[in-house]
Amino acid sequence: MLKSLMIVGCGSFVGGALRYLLTRTVQNWTDGWMPAGTLAVNVLGCLLIGLFCGLSQEWMPQSLKLFLTVGFCGGFTTFSTFMNENMQMLRISDAAGMCLNVVVSLVAGFVALFAGYQAARLF
Repeated sequence: MLKSLMIVGCGSFVGGALRYLLTRTVQNWTDGWMPAGTLAVNVLGCLLIGLFCGLSQEWMPQSLKLFLTVGFCGGFTTFSTFMNENMQMLRISDAAGMCLNVVVSLVAGFVALFAGYQAARLF
């Protein structure tokens, strides 16, 4: 378990650092037009987690899969994990579950964000 935590932590460090660099770079290129940096990271993260999960079904050792998917992609963008989980539901023909997950995640996430902002005003 400790070895797995270290593998995930190392991947998260690399992914988080690259997320910061890529987000800043894209934002500078686009003069701050919309959150283009975040969009770029989210889309690239989805591409990468799809690639890594597709490859892992064939030959990838579990430790490398942990590093790349949970660690790197998780540190790079949690959106990629969210999208991959939805893809897994589609793969097992659970389109209704996938749609429910998307709607509930977006609505609950926004409500929680709003509640957090409101709670912060109390301090």
